Order: sequence, then structure tokens, then C-alpha cells
Amino acid sequence: MADERKVLLEGGTGEYEEKKSRFIATLKPVCSEEEAAAFIAEIKKKYWDARHNCSAYIIGKRGELTRCSDDGEPSGTAGRPMLEVLSGSGVTNAAVVVTRYFGGTLLGTGGLVRAYTKAVKEGLENSRLGKVSEGLEIEIIADYNDVGKITYALEQKDITPVSTEYAADVTFHLKVRKDEAGDIEKELTESTAGRCLITIGDACEIVTQL
Repeated sequence: MADERKVLLEGGTGEYEEKKSRFIATLKPVCSEEEAAAFIAEIKKKYWDARHNCSAYIIGKRGELTRCSDDGEPSGTAGRPMLEVLSGSGVTNAAVVVTRYFGGTLLGTGGLVRAYTKAVKEGLENSRLGKVSEGLEIEIIADYNDVGKITYALEQKDITPVSTEYAADVTFHLKVRKDEAGDIEKELTESTAGRCLITIGDACEIVTQL
């Protein structure tokens, strides 16, 4: 099977409260450290009156780039637990900021770790996650008489063409998972008795919602 990874498609928010301290998690998809830094700065500006804005992010196809910040909380009680929630979920290209409004009561090391962890989990539950698979672009040129056969074969595999051009012939542009490309080529060739012209093109990524 082609390599797959889980990504954040759309960020969400989550909130957790303990002993009147509010912990507000905000997540956002990011593809670079610059995007992550800009997002963190944006949240710090939005919640400028909060005691802390702790952050964590994980970036890269294998989650190879990670950073976290306790933003003034005791070392290891905020940023690291937040990052562990992200990495434990399997998601990448994601950043999270947990904003804390202090409620007047100290929570202790264990209480802080629990609160920051729960806030991020709440935020993830309210986010939209997706799966990115390795894919290939495929072009199919067919006679009008074979359009029905091709459309049916694609529907059976739950594949929707990226675009379809109608001219002297009909041209379908597809993006399919890399590990499915060979089977699709074989099936379309057989269903049209070899009448369609199939060209395997460039590598691409396919994103589907979880």
C-alpha cells in the first residue's frame, strides 16, 4: 500500500477548565515553521491578556520537525504534553496553542500536564482530519461509445475524475492512489477492449477526509 499520513485539514478549538483556570486550545494546519510562528503570534495577540499561550507543532511527511514552548509554565508541564498529544494522534502539519487564563489556584505539575493534555485532545476532536496518500495522475482518452463503461468502472472504485474534456474524443483526468494505478489501468483496458489510451503521469498527493 502507498505511504499514507494523517493531517489536519481544518483546525478546531477545545476548552478545559480546572480550579477556575481556563485552558483554550486552538489548532491550525501549517506546512512550515514560518506558518506555525505566524499562527502562534496571531493567537498570542488575540489572547493578549492571558497568563500563558503555550504552543506545539509537528511538521513534515513523517513528523520530523517538532517544536514546543511552555511559555512561562514550569518546564515540561505544557508544551511537551501538548506535542505528545499531536504525535500520539498520528497527525502532522499541525500547530496548537493552548491559552491559559489563571483561576487563582496553583494546579501543580500533574494538574498542569493533565489540563494541557485534555485541552489539546478536545481541540483535536473538534478539528477536521484527513489522510494524504501517494498518488499518480492518469489521463484517459476514449471514444464516446466507451464513456459509459469507463464512468461505471470509476464509480465502482469510488473515483471521481478531476476533470473531463469533451472534444473529438473524451479525456478524463484522474488522481488515483499509487497502489491502485495498475489495477485501474488493467480494468479500463479490459472493459474497453483496449480502445482507450491510458497515460500514467506525474506523482501527486491525494487528500481524503477521515
